This record gives sequence, structure tokens and C-alpha cells, in this order.
Amino acid sequence: MPKRSIEVCFSPELFRFYQNPNSHVVVVDILRATSAICAAFANGAKSVIPVSSLEEAKVLKDKGFMLAAERDGVTISFADFGNSPYNFTPERVNGKEVAYSTTNGTQAIAQASTGLSVIIGSFLNLSAVARWIIDQPTGNVLILCAGWKGRFCTEDSLCAGAIAEILLNNEQFETNCDSTRASIDLWNVAKHDVMSYLEKVAQRHRLKRLGLDDVLKYCFTPDSTQVIPFLKKGKLVVE
Repeated sequence: MPKRSIEVCFSPELFRFYQNPNSHVVVVDILRATSAICAAFANGAKSVIPVSSLEEAKVLKDKGFMLAAERDGVTISFADFGNSPYNFTPERVNGKEVAYSTTNGTQAIAQASTGLSVIIGSFLNLSAVARWIIDQPTGNVLILCAGWKGRFCTEDSLCAGAIAEILLNNEQFETNCDSTRASIDLWNVAKHDVMSYLEKVAQRHRLKRLGLDDVLKYCFTPDSTQVIPFLKKGKLVVE
């Protein structure tokens, strides 16, 4: 049986070169969108509705949906709260549908919708994501890094490398993708002391300037949840 391929796309701006209807797409936006989405479902959210534009977010807010929205890390004035995983508490989100719009992550999710399936990945659900992919009978794998406004970002690439490394230890998978190998190499440099390595990460310092870097340890703690959010009919849900 042919092996299943693994690719890593370092930015949504490059997605057109990787776009493959036969690939399961794993979207990662570690600081902070996909970490927050995993937190929402771990705390009982019914669904998360990812929206790319603030105009669409405002429409959903006016329809009565709870809204989490930010741009450049700053909570939007008409949103109920912003992008920190700590905002998605059980008291706020349990049993609720939450509309969600962010600088990078929700746009990446929208692009990924052409894939065989779309799931949300983070360090929080790292092993669960890898297990789910391994358990699928068919389909290649594309890990889409949300990046920063179209640019490469280190933290998403670290997570891509961590996922890819696990998969390549399974005989089903192979890669002939330079960015997959590069992300694994980057992860192997950082993984022994991730928190120290984060001092090199631009988004870490953007968050620090805003006083929002309290989430770093949380977002880089592996396997704190087993939830796997899926995109179905425009909504993220768990099965």
C-alpha cells in the first residue's frame, strides 16, 4: 500500500501551492487561536463559528451569538471577549455557540476548508491529533501554519514539527517536503527547553507588550485535552 504523505505549509500565503482535496488539513495557530479553540471545547462549548471578517463577526453578534474577536492581539470593542484561552471558561462557553474572529487563525481555517477534512491542532491536543490522523484509513496530511499576517512564524512551525515527528514514527507515513523536515529540525532544537526558546519568538514579544503573555506555558503544555475540533458546515464541533 502506498504511504501517506506529510506536508507542512508555513503560511496561508503559500497554501495554493499545497492545496490538496485528498489531504486532511490540520490548522495550527498556537498563540493563540487554535489553543483557544481547544480550550473552548475542553470547557464544554457546543460549537465555534470561525469568521474571517469583522463585518461578519458583527452580524453574528447582532444575531445574539457570543463573540470572541481580536485584531493584533487587542479585543475588538463590540466583542464579548478576546483571544486568550483563559477567556473560554466553562461559565462562559459551556453549551454555547461562540462566534470567533482573529488576526490569523480564522482566515487559515477558511482556506483549509477545501481539504478532505479540517481539524484544529495545538500542543494542547497534540497526541490526540496524531492518533486521529493515524486512525484514518486514507488521506495525506497537510499541516497549515496560520503564521502572522501571511508571514512565517516560529511557534506554529514548532507545533507542525511536533505533529510531523510523531506521524513519521508510524510506518504509514513518509515525507518528501522540505518544510516538513525543517519544522521537525526546528522542533528538535526547541523541545528540550521550549520556554527559553520562546524568547526568540516575535509573537511572544507582541503579547508581552500587551500584557497578554500569561498564556505561554498553557499554550505549550502538551496533551492537556483530548478534544479534536472538526470543521463541519462552517462550524467547528467535536464528535
